[in-house]
Amino acid sequence: MSFREEHELHKRRFSRNLGVALVLVSFIVIVFGLTVVKVTRGDYEPENASIQRDQ
Repeated sequence: MSFREEHELHKRRFSRNLGVALVLVSFIVIVFGLTVVKVTRGDYEPENASIQRDQ
């Protein structure tokens, strides 16, 4: 019961999928980081907050 050697196409597909996964993860990390920084600096103000404050 031996396993066959992995085909070259699967190796290329795996490396491409790994590259796409790394790009997606890095994009998510950048967006999350920017969100955290914006919220902690106090730049984030929901649209409804100004309406409620004016009343």
